[in-house]
Amino acid sequence: MKKLKIESALISVFNKEGISEVCMALFRKGITIYSTGGTKKFIENLDIPVKSVESLTGYPSILGGRVKTLHPKIFGSILSRSSNKQDLIDQKTHDIPKINLVIVDLYPFKETVIKIKDKNEIIEKIDIGGVSLIRAAAKNYDDVLVVSSRNQYIKLLEDLESNNFITNEELRKNYASKAFKLVTEYDKDISNYFNESFENENENENENSKILRYGENPHQSAVFKGNINDVFSQLHGKDLSYNNLLDVDSAIKLIAEFTDTTFAIIKHNNACGIGSAFDVVSSYDLAFSADSLSAFGGVLISNKEVDILSAKKMNTLFFEIIIAPSYQEKALTILKSKKNRIILVQKRTIKKERSYKSILNGRLEQDVDNIKNDDSNWDRVTKMIPSKRELKDLEFANKVVKHSKSNSIVLVKNLQMISSGVGQTSRIDALNFAIDKARRFGFSIKGSVMASDAFFPFPDCVEIAAKSGISSIIQPGGSIKDNLSIEMCDKNNISMIFSGIRHFYH
Repeated sequence: MKKLKIESALISVFNKEGISEVCMALFRKGITIYSTGGTKKFIENLDIPVKSVESLTGYPSILGGRVKTLHPKIFGSILSRSSNKQDLIDQKTHDIPKINLVIVDLYPFKETVIKIKDKNEIIEKIDIGGVSLIRAAAKNYDDVLVVSSRNQYIKLLEDLESNNFITNEELRKNYASKAFKLVTEYDKDISNYFNESFENENENENENSKILRYGENPHQSAVFKGNINDVFSQLHGKDLSYNNLLDVDSAIKLIAEFTDTTFAIIKHNNACGIGSAFDVVSSYDLAFSADSLSAFGGVLISNKEVDILSAKKMNTLFFEIIIAPSYQEKALTILKSKKNRIILVQKRTIKKERSYKSILNGRLEQDVDNIKNDDSNWDRVTKMIPSKRELKDLEFANKVVKHSKSNSIVLVKNLQMISSGVGQTSRIDALNFAIDKARRFGFSIKGSVMASDAFFPFPDCVEIAAKSGISSIIQPGGSIKDNLSIEMCDKNNISMIFSGIRHFYH
């Protein structure tokens, strides 16, 4: 694994908070610092030697600061590969130094959109050079360490000082991964601003309106505004109701998380059962056995074609709706035997960037919880390390808890949700409910994993989990008392993962 000693750094940041400690550490180590504009002045005020980017490029900042770092000498210094002979020749020929640490944060575009209405000021907060520098450094992580957020400064100093400013490939790749994720989210914010699709989703009163029989309750009138035929073909059954549509929406959001053959049963917007197996009927068995009582009257969804064997099993259950990408012809004949049963073919997935809720005398808008969160982003924080089987179950559980009403706890074993506690006012209540329910349905909790949508403020949930036989836990982390939960895990030989991402869902 390639090791790299930090010898020179490029620093260009909009927000200077925390950067002084980093600059002091680099200065003490004798590392050359290059910088631009306001950042250069900030570093000079710390009495730290700093070289201007202009002295390297021989070209001044132009267009009111729009172009500062976009120059071959800058990008050549970042993208040069130490293992490539021609790159080294080009560096020597064109007098290009090597920069192996890049610290850049981006103009606050999203914050500007929220606070400012002036179009020109918003446009000026679309970062060009910063994004380019981050992408270049992340691409060349083999030779460069990229730091893309001030939230990483404390960890950066720990990583550098603990290893005498020598970095390994795994560390650089981890920082690069976070950099690409940040750039992706940044571009999404810009795209949302330009498309303005969120303004049209709820405000076009006349577009494809369909009056529903009633709302959540018979005394409430309701209407659906949108084109559901763009997402589904309805092959059979009665018209979809208000509550049907809510459950269908929850079902397709959940199933979109899985690529392996997976089957889920939704009741009141939560999964009462979900499982992944080698075929549809086995996945259905896992989902149904998790809670055979709640499955009655539920919404069924598969991410693979429904075959005859699956249809025969499902047909013994009373359910409102089934959703799948396709059905075998004979399976469809079986499922159509119930007059009012709604059979939907899902044509496409729905990838929205913004969500809305009508409250008070206005509405709330937010980004959809689309962030990718898997083993590549997780921190192992306990002495015990999850096994490969546990890691798969943890990822499965974390996907399910993301789509479960808060407070939520999900228990999973062998890619089957064996129980959940959802919509509770206490995380302890959610866990106790999940444990009791799993036992009522005959599941052994020993060796199962647990996912929590938010951190544990105290170690009590870990203690309950340990007494019940749960062997591994995933939670976001972030409590000031995380150390107590970690210690409780270590005391009981439980592995725990910090995902770093909270998944509240109200």
